[in-house]
Amino acid sequence: MKQVAFEAKVGMFILIGFLILILMIFSIGDVYLFKQGKHIKVLFNFANGIAMNAPVRVAGIEVGEIDNIRIYYDADLRKTKVELTAWIKKDVRIEEDAKAVINTLGLLGEKYLEIFPGASKSFLNDGSVLVGIDPVPTESMTLQLKEILDSIQIVMDKVKTGEGTVGRFFSDESVYENIEAFTEDIKENPWKLMNKPRD
Repeated sequence: MKQVAFEAKVGMFILIGFLILILMIFSIGDVYLFKQGKHIKVLFNFANGIAMNAPVRVAGIEVGEIDNIRIYYDADLRKTKVELTAWIKKDVRIEEDAKAVINTLGLLGEKYLEIFPGASKSFLNDGSVLVGIDPVPTESMTLQLKEILDSIQIVMDKVKTGEGTVGRFFSDESVYENIEAFTEDIKENPWKLMNKPRD
């Protein structure tokens, strides 16, 4: 009988230790399972690669995480949308006119949801919806940069061949000669700079 009681005490001790260990792991890992908070939904047309468990920041401070991502078709708008469900700590208040964007930690770091505070006196509640500002795809920026570089190259080619006003300015020797003659004339007759034409 004493042996059974001893084994029961050891079992209870191990079970309590195991539960404490689990709670410590959740606490150290910043897991929000046992913490109180609210959920808000943020809508985007383009999610830019954000993933589950991505951090959520308000005014630059981490206050939660993304715990669900849903892609769906909006029949009213006739376009595909992305819905991020963000878990936010209970004591954090977010204005109704706040701005939400998908940002990147560093140049090539992980994606996270950044919420910029607004000026409204009304705040988002559990289940509220916030329309996010779509990020610019990297591919789109690359294409725009390529178009700009191509345009610059066309202008430079025209300058080299003497086409257009700028091209003639750099390639026509008479322009240089006229500028040189004007400069020499001013050196010899500096009073001309002070001579104002009559009205």
